[in-house]
Amino acid sequence: MDTQPHLPPGAGLFADWITPGQEVALAAFLNAGDWSSELKRRVRHFGYRYDYRARSATRDSRIGPLPEVLQGLAERLVVERLFAAVPDQVIANEYLPGQGISAHVDCEPCFGDVVASLSLLSACEMRFACLESGETRAVILPPRSLLVLAGPARSNWTHAIPARRSDVSDGVRMMRGRRVSLTFRTMRF
Repeated sequence: MDTQPHLPPGAGLFADWITPGQEVALAAFLNAGDWSSELKRRVRHFGYRYDYRARSATRDSRIGPLPEVLQGLAERLVVERLFAAVPDQVIANEYLPGQGISAHVDCEPCFGDVVASLSLLSACEMRFACLESGETRAVILPPRSLLVLAGPARSNWTHAIPARRSDVSDGVRMMRGRRVSLTFRTMRF
């Protein structure tokens, strides 16, 4: 795990959490299904549907068990002691170059104490902001990396992806490609 000083307290970044072959298989699985265009970006829900308008997910929003390919990753999160219980909700977000997501904290009444996001296909910069102090930090999320948010990083810091076509890392401009993230969460009931 990389606990870089530019990550908020409680966050960890695991490089190459999956193999390139697993990344290709996950992208193919996601591409074979139906994406929703209810947002500015395309999304897919697994386990439970998150209602963006109501900002909630409930028992009634269950859409079925996680597909086997996602269930295996969810179980691995417990084996590696990143989650106490197997995540039962996953959202896939597709980001095309120029797309991002505004600063937010994942719904605390809806989801458990840990959120993990697996990046596929392209790198991007994620920005964090402390709700109490206003301090900001940023980190590049490489393809196949797993970002884990727990403790203060989960509840006291927002996270966002700037809507742009490129990012700069160590003075080098990196053009963004299509990026898909898989965010694993555990429902609170």
